[in-house]
Amino acid sequence: MLNRRHFIGTAATALAAQSLLPAWAQSGRQGNRGLDPLTRNQFDLTIGRTPVRIDGRAGHAVTVNDTLPAPLIRMQEGEDIVLRVTNTLDEWSSIHWHGLLVPASMDGVPGVSFPGIAPRSTFEYRFPLKQAGTYWYHSHSAFQEQLGLYGPLVIDPARTEAQSYDREFVIVLSDWTFADPHRLFAQLKKMGDTLNYQKRTAADLAADAREDGLGAALGNRAMWGRMRMMPTDLADVNGAQYTYLVNGHGPDDDWTGLFEPGERVRLRIINASAMSIFNVRIPGLPMTVINAHGLDVRPVTFEEFQIGTAETYDVIVEPKDRAYRLVAASIDSSGQALATLTPRLGETAEAPPLRPRPLLTMKDMGMSSMMASDMATPAEPGMEGQGHALTYPETGEPGGTMAGMGMDHGDMTMADHHHPMGAGVANVAMNPVSRLHEPGLGLERVPHRTLSYAQLRSLRPNTDRRPTEREVEIHLTSNMERYMWSFDGVKFSEVEESIKFYEGERVRLTLVNDTMMPHPIHLHGMFFDLVIPDYDEDEDGERYLPGLHTILTKPGEKLSVDITPPERGDWAFHCHLLYHMHAGMMQVVSVLPRDDRPPLSEIGAGPPQATHPAETPVKHDMDHGEHGGTH
Repeated sequence: MLNRRHFIGTAATALAAQSLLPAWAQSGRQGNRGLDPLTRNQFDLTIGRTPVRIDGRAGHAVTVNDTLPAPLIRMQEGEDIVLRVTNTLDEWSSIHWHGLLVPASMDGVPGVSFPGIAPRSTFEYRFPLKQAGTYWYHSHSAFQEQLGLYGPLVIDPARTEAQSYDREFVIVLSDWTFADPHRLFAQLKKMGDTLNYQKRTAADLAADAREDGLGAALGNRAMWGRMRMMPTDLADVNGAQYTYLVNGHGPDDDWTGLFEPGERVRLRIINASAMSIFNVRIPGLPMTVINAHGLDVRPVTFEEFQIGTAETYDVIVEPKDRAYRLVAASIDSSGQALATLTPRLGETAEAPPLRPRPLLTMKDMGMSSMMASDMATPAEPGMEGQGHALTYPETGEPGGTMAGMGMDHGDMTMADHHHPMGAGVANVAMNPVSRLHEPGLGLERVPHRTLSYAQLRSLRPNTDRRPTEREVEIHLTSNMERYMWSFDGVKFSEVEESIKFYEGERVRLTLVNDTMMPHPIHLHGMFFDLVIPDYDEDEDGERYLPGLHTILTKPGEKLSVDITPPERGDWAFHCHLLYHMHAGMMQVVSVLPRDDRPPLSEIGAGPPQATHPAETPVKHDMDHGEHGGTH
């Protein structure tokens, strides 16, 4: 029974927890009515350890100015910025300004662009702001990001905003664990699927047999068994270990944003999680994206989108006189972050139940050539015997998802790519294809409109339309069973040479995902123009490719981006899933003077070289037994 003493204690705990939150992250119940528009050009930030409460449970976080998430840094485009960061920890720390175009020495990656911030010392970041938009910042040291060191950045444009709005909120999504991240990583290293509690069971086999027949169900299990893989490998760490947060609030804390009916509300949505990809929706309330990764885009309206780790999307919503629930479900449907948008305190909306877990298919293994058609249905190879329980109860605009899902089959030929093989490369995609027209993994059958990369167009014409001078191809590689992650089969600790870009050149970077998981790949210090198949230019003769700083690469996907490196220096290039980066999926891109570029006939693809590479030309066939084996 809830007595008065208990009630007072609970209220005091909630109040204490709120006091640990910066003003922008506090709930409407604590008076937050939207972002403070005040900008500054100097900030003092202190990194330390702070006790926190998540959903009423106590934990310890690495914080900035004693808050989780960290303070909002709001600045003005064109200003010269000073950020003094004091590290009070007994370990080295750092802050990286994700997506900002800064000098290499200010990028904040220890061992790449600066030494780091020593214990009990202060480092001063100074740089001019060359851009506007929504960004975020986080530690690039050890697992401090997983422990809470992240916060939002908003840069107001020097000119008028492209879209008007009446109110704005920052929505910072993250994943919190009460476990020691070092222990989680150690568990993953011992067995890559040890934290996957979404595996199929004997009960699933019986259900699949009832729907598809016993032969199909057994055949499906045998196929996955031969490949030592599982169709449930969508997230290494999931809702069993994580509490998913909105602005530092767990689902029970229910962060609340207040609005006036009829307002245009701008939501600056940031995925600041360490390891989680989210499917974001507000049932009953369409979202119109106006800004992606800090850059304005043409408005596109949809009901749901997938946001990779480290991505940002700004959307406009126009809520009516009722409450709505904001839902950010993890990609494997193992948990969800929840928040409320409402015109009145105390009024909320019911949260939808978790959807059925999605399953991987042959397309996700880069075997699309073996599929009967572009659309993965339960009747197709790779889905046979997996049951038909992948239906979603929500109603919406029928066919919205299906529109624009054409596949690029123009590049279906197998191309040799030379990189080291061995225990760290358990799989190569036989026929990787472009999947930019598809919605996020697991959203193929939702009955409403979803956002895909191919729908994005920049608001303003691209400034560099030169044809690319050369192409660098990089394969994303892994042995999931041993939790080995790498680029081109070489983990970061064994890389001898950086990838070379040259200042001002136009270079195409092609990524091939040979793994069975999606990877948000981030390149520091520059934006890249996403190459969209079948799109060249608009009727006005201009090109409007979206500029991104991170690209969520689907399994079995091959995609390209065009880059004009703007600044010399060494820049980190990595998967933004923290444990993948820590395990080795990281490289350095060195931007060198243009005059240092060798003749194009001598450089070509330029993959990284291993210390002792057992380099073998890769023939793109699937023989998992020779490649070290996986699940």
